[in-house]
Formats: sequence, structure tokens, C-alpha cells
Amino acid sequence: MIRDDSGPTKVCVTNAKGGTGKTTIAINIAGALNERGEDVLFVDVDPQGNATEGLGMLDAYDAAPPSFFDVLTDSDRRSVINDLIVEHDEMDVLPSNLDLLHAEQELTIAHLMAKLKERSDQSAGLEALSSLAINVSPENVSGGHALDMLDKAFDALDHEYDYIIVDSPPFYGRLTESSIFAAQNIIVPALTEASSERAIELLIDQTAALEDLLDIRVNTVGAVANRVEQTNEDQTMIEWLNEVFAGQPVWEVRKRVALQRAFSAGKSIFAYEQSVDMEAVFLEIADELDRAFEHTEVKA
Repeated sequence: MIRDDSGPTKVCVTNAKGGTGKTTIAINIAGALNERGEDVLFVDVDPQGNATEGLGMLDAYDAAPPSFFDVLTDSDRRSVINDLIVEHDEMDVLPSNLDLLHAEQELTIAHLMAKLKERSDQSAGLEALSSLAINVSPENVSGGHALDMLDKAFDALDHEYDYIIVDSPPFYGRLTESSIFAAQNIIVPALTEASSERAIELLIDQTAALEDLLDIRVNTVGAVANRVEQTNEDQTMIEWLNEVFAGQPVWEVRKRVALQRAFSAGKSIFAYEQSVDMEAVFLEIADELDRAFEHTEVKA
């Protein structure tokens, strides 16, 4: 089921296992969409700011408040999102910020506030939680959970994008849950090694739990087998991924030095001076997104 959303198509690139090349995959998906003429906002929700650094925006990562953290956790400052967006040659970028390191605790406090508000006579508990918070207050949360804060921040955007690509943190927590809730469409990158199996199984279980908790349907667009080489382990893992994601495409991105070089240069492979054969794979992903979400006209 595709999410019925009149705004931009939102896709979260997510895997709780670090080192999968998730950020490189996300940047190049955004670059491929731009290559097709789509207007893309890239959102770095990782407190470590790897995508922000990879896109050459370290100044934004170290910038003083208000920051992405304030946009996410303070309902009175959501419109600041428009001031934080940085133009890149290929896409607009909502950079991560050092202050996002506080977001897991803040979103957990907000989530507990929302749970307490469903009960009667919980004023003492709410007051205690408020004393621990930086921005959130009981008035800012409702509906029994606080995992909609990123979604509400996107509602404050004053630019109409075709796509929002969300690069989630490489761990499972409130930031990742909020990213998945905001997008409700995911692409899962994975290395073709046996250690990837548990991380993907956990992601599937956690996503199912999130669907039950929030009464939503998370659409898996596909998986990306990353840094593929010609070994028996790689082939075995590709077969496993095709079984796990039966009915969804599994794209294979071969190990290429140029992918890392493009990342280091602050751009996708489509803007990198050296041609890379993996461009075709990312264009296939962009084509599948356009087909699935009925962005049928190639604008480039």
C-alpha cells in the first residue's frame, strides 16, 4: 500500500546497523532523482551528521541555535525549518546539527508526556518530565505518542518538493521511529555479509511493532545490496535478501572507489567528474520511485 499523501513523496533510507553505506546510498538516490529533474529535499536526521559532512556543510552542523533540534522539538519554532535549508547544486539539504545529540532524550520525554496525558491525574508526572526537557512541554504533544514531530516539521515547509529523502540514524530509537513515521516509505541498504541478517530482521520486527503502535502501514520500496563483490558470501546474501524482500526489488551496488570519492567531494556520482557504472543502478531506483509514486514524467 502506498501512503496517500498530497505533499511530497517521503522516503526514509534506514538500517540500524552502522557501516552499511546508508548515507552514500541516500545521497545517490537523491542525486538520481535530481538527474531525472525532480526537486529534492535531503534531510540528515543522523546526529553524527555524516551526510551533512559528506555534502560539504560542516558549518551548518556546528551552527548556533536555532537548529534542526529546535525545529524538531519546539512546536513554536517549526517554521525555522525554512531558514535552515541549505542549497546544494543537486538538492536542497536540511543539515544535521550537533544539538541533535540531545534529540533521543528529548523525544523520549515527549513520548512519555503523550502517554501520561492519556491518563487522569498525572499532573505531577508531567511536571517532573517538563523539568527534564529542553524544549518539549505537555502542550506540544497529543495523540498518545510523540513520534509525529518530524512529520509536523515537514508540514511547515514553504517550498513544494517532489521528494523528501530522509537519512535516518544508524541505530534504532526515537529519531529513527520518527523518520519512519514521517516517511512511511523505506529503502533498506545492506552489506552482502552474514552480519547484516540480524540487523534486517530486527528492522522488520521493529517496523511491524511501529505499525501496530501507530496504526500505520510502512511501505518497503526495496532493498539495496551495497558494496557487492564476486564472492560466495555475497551471492548467498543477495539470494537471502531476495527471499526476505520477495515482491520488492533488490538493487545491487558494486563496490566502487568512485562512490567514496564522490562522497568526499561533497556530491553524488551524478555530479562527480568521473563516470561511474553504478549510475545506472541509482537511476533504476529513481525510476522505480517515480513509477511507484506516479511521478511519470521525466523532467530532465
